[in-house]
Amino acid sequence: MGENWFQREFLSPKRLAFNAFFYGTHFIIFAYGWYSQQTNQKLAGLNTLKWSVWSSRGAGLVLAYDGGLILLPMLRNIIRVIRPHLTWLFPADENIWFHRQVAYSMAFWAMVHTTAHYVNFINVERTQIRKQLALEIHYTQAGGITGHFMLLVMVLMYSTAHQKIRKQCFEAFWYTHHLAFFFMIALYTHATGCFVRDSTDPDYSTVFPFYKVGHCLGYESWRFIIWPGIIYFGERIWREVRARKATRLSKVLVHPSGAMELRIIKPSFKYVAGQWLFVQIPELSKLQWHPFTITSAPEDPYVSIHIRQVGDWTEALGERFGVGPSVVKTMTQAAIKGKEKGLGQGDFVEIDTVSSAITLPAVRIDGPYGAPAEDVFKAEVAMLIGAGIGVTPFASILKHIWYRQKRGTLGRLRRVEFFWICRDSPSFGWFQSLLQEVEAAQADPNFLRINIYLTQKIGEDMLWNIAVNDAGAEYDPLTLLRTRTMFGRPDWDSIYSRMRSAVEGGSYLPGSKSQLKTKVATYFCGPPVIAKDLKEATNKYSSASVDFTFAKEHF
Repeated sequence: MGENWFQREFLSPKRLAFNAFFYGTHFIIFAYGWYSQQTNQKLAGLNTLKWSVWSSRGAGLVLAYDGGLILLPMLRNIIRVIRPHLTWLFPADENIWFHRQVAYSMAFWAMVHTTAHYVNFINVERTQIRKQLALEIHYTQAGGITGHFMLLVMVLMYSTAHQKIRKQCFEAFWYTHHLAFFFMIALYTHATGCFVRDSTDPDYSTVFPFYKVGHCLGYESWRFIIWPGIIYFGERIWREVRARKATRLSKVLVHPSGAMELRIIKPSFKYVAGQWLFVQIPELSKLQWHPFTITSAPEDPYVSIHIRQVGDWTEALGERFGVGPSVVKTMTQAAIKGKEKGLGQGDFVEIDTVSSAITLPAVRIDGPYGAPAEDVFKAEVAMLIGAGIGVTPFASILKHIWYRQKRGTLGRLRRVEFFWICRDSPSFGWFQSLLQEVEAAQADPNFLRINIYLTQKIGEDMLWNIAVNDAGAEYDPLTLLRTRTMFGRPDWDSIYSRMRSAVEGGSYLPGSKSQLKTKVATYFCGPPVIAKDLKEATNKYSSASVDFTFAKEHF
């Protein structure tokens, strides 16, 4: 029985330490805001509203804290630079997860802050400590206007950030999330209404922040939280400048699985195997940038990405090249039946821009950005696990391993276990040629072990063909590799158990000493369900002599 969600998210040692610090600081700040408001003699009149004003002040200070935190994990260029040196200190590869935690916290404290303020405004009108109506504070004063605007933006951003919406309509997520610019402006100017003051009337000023600190007794938190915003804005400007450097789309290849391979020439683009980038096609959208893993190796003369058509933007791109969803479906069915004329499973079709009316559009790329898999050479054993199109980061890594094998610069890496879980056989097509080359180049057959799993239900015709062609054959009939294709889903418990026993017994890494700790690093890209099983297996089978680690690809 695996650990439940509560144990995984709150009771695991790392998460427990994070939660204690993260939520602890939030409650400390809330308590400070409550206490400083309650004990401030200058605000004795406002304190007659009691718990509602104390709660609103405490929650407001926490929201200011979160307003500064929420931009930090989005400083991608800074994270890319520091992650190789400071991954031991904080989970740099889980920046999106941290971003979501801050967003969840903001949602909670926004409800506390808003509810308390509604009570405040009603009590102001009821007690008449200030000659105002609740509606006047709500909709005619800066604090009420900016507050309601931020709530509207939060509703739009949160509702379109769900995984299903991002997958089916990335544009909705993209555009609403860029309302964050206006949200931050409203946050920095929220206190300009001078609601917290020791006088009956507000004491405004003509310069920012448009109030005088003598009578307007806000916390002035904007002075601190504006700095992450300034740094983030500066980084976005740098990304725009960098993306405008000379870039050219040189080739577009279409594989039997329907995956489109874009080969891009950009001399100024330098990257490490396993990293990813943002791509923009101005012809499709002048504002949208989409993340994709780099599938070429740093030694290649081009930068390549593989794109599967699963949403509005990717389908529009396929149509732009004349290989939309309907064409891909036909290609896939033909590949399954083995009737693709002149197109082997490992081959591809190059978009013809000479004799056809198709032209290659302008393209811009931004990056690269760091990913867990770039640390692959820091472990003795690397387990590279991809599901479906999630295999893309390992295309780059396997190519790079191949090049480093030739140079003899593999570092600590002594064994590589590659797992690819596919739903149907045509999906093997675009990656087949690379695997064949890497497999054939192995002087040591034990260095790289390829494990391919086919999860689709096999028809009788395909089963018969496999049986006929596999009998006595040197190569697998589906993948044309020496390694045989396995059917069904991997049994991770069995795989990790056998590996631990082999490492501890000294048969897996010849020459290793049992008293030394062997690091077996698992890198995964694919669905969360498989990630959960892998993480549980790595935790379960780690021992005093074998350290199983787990890292998942995040965008």
